[in-house]
Amino acid sequence: MKTKLKAALIGAGHIGRFHTRHLVHHDLWDFVGFYDIDSKRSDEIANEFSVVAFDNAQAAIDASDAVWITTPTPSHFSCAKMALENGKHVFIEKPITETQSQALELVALAKKLNLKIQVGHIERFNPALQVLNTMDLKPQFIESHRLAPFNARGSLLPVIHENMIHDIDILLSLVNSPVKHVDATGVAVVTQQPDMANARITFENGCVANITASRISLNQMRKMRIFQAETYITIDFMKKSTELYNLVDGSSQIIDNARYIDIIGSEKKIRYQNIELPDVDAMLAEQTSFAESIMNNTTPVVSGEDGAEALRVAELILSKIK
Repeated sequence: MKTKLKAALIGAGHIGRFHTRHLVHHDLWDFVGFYDIDSKRSDEIANEFSVVAFDNAQAAIDASDAVWITTPTPSHFSCAKMALENGKHVFIEKPITETQSQALELVALAKKLNLKIQVGHIERFNPALQVLNTMDLKPQFIESHRLAPFNARGSLLPVIHENMIHDIDILLSLVNSPVKHVDATGVAVVTQQPDMANARITFENGCVANITASRISLNQMRKMRIFQAETYITIDFMKKSTELYNLVDGSSQIIDNARYIDIIGSEKKIRYQNIELPDVDAMLAEQTSFAESIMNNTTPVVSGEDGAEALRVAELILSKIK
């Protein structure tokens, strides 16, 4: 049997509950308990999952090898810094902190202490996106839409930091080039912060991305389209589906589950595939990835540096809107 790492959690709200539900049954984590400032909420979670509710954050940190920070964003920095200073690895829900300067301070502290930070950009573990890891990607244009009905939970943050930041993180990982220029617009409709936003991001390598996020839509949508030479990819994060269109020679080996479309006057064909994806629990996968990064001393898939850069671009978009 593998030796399990000890996990504790601070902040047992909506997302903290989901992490707890996964951690208590995880093969690589021994969930030692959690702390939440709300005693009533603590009793509910402790009873629901038959887990220990610590009296304070320090007790939770002391009992663990790694700490999940799933508190509201304004307390991410203080909780994560406390855990790091006590020699614990940290998993921080997105956005990593309120400001990039806070994020960079945590990254520097973790590096100094040889500790790991993983940021909860869960879409990186969506099978619809992970299938792209096997493809030769050189995106030239990317378009994404992340729309949702209004929910008071999370509405204290701009939609850029609460919703759009998922797609910002994905873009940065796919394009793998520094951001050159940003144009953005946004509207505060029902809160004091932008509730819808659109950004056009130009990268140093010439790729352009057009991303839209809204939390005042009637229906949910989480889709991304990727265009590059001879290839078009469409991803539906909600349905966990990926469709691939690419240009192939007419003499190319036939793939059984693909459709082929003739191009008049050309020897080439368009090949269409609705790629069969594994049934993956993204939260379970990100928790596994964090454990493996600690056990193998490797960089987390979504590192503290990744979280800090996604936040930097989010701050830049918000500044352009303002």
